Amino acid sequence: MTSMQKLVGLGLAAILVSLLGVGGGVWLSARHYRPLLDVSNASLAKAALARDNLEALAVEQGRKLGDLVQAGHLRERNAALAQEKARQESQPDYAAANKLLRERTGGDPAEAAGEIIDVELGL
Repeated sequence: MTSMQKLVGLGLAAILVSLLGVGGGVWLSARHYRPLLDVSNASLAKAALARDNLEALAVEQGRKLGDLVQAGHLRERNAALAQEKARQESQPDYAAANKLLRERTGGDPAEAAGEIIDVELGL
């Protein structure tokens, strides 16, 4: 064998040993890091699922809150209508009560109210 062939043989052997070293390093690294990656991937999947659930709950909560606000506005409007209806229906009774007060006391509604209160209190 010539020195050139020996040199080429040594170079090929060095390359082969380097490739075996790299392959062994990759295999050892994969054995070491694969369980860590699996745990991290499982944690990531759980976190993504929890986030999706929270998003769905937040959307549902927002919808329910909107429904409650609308129901509150509807109750407020209905109460205002009922109050106005009661005011209109009580006008004849209110007018009759004022007329009766004026007839009993002779005129001034404030004076009449004061006298009625005094009678009620026993003064």
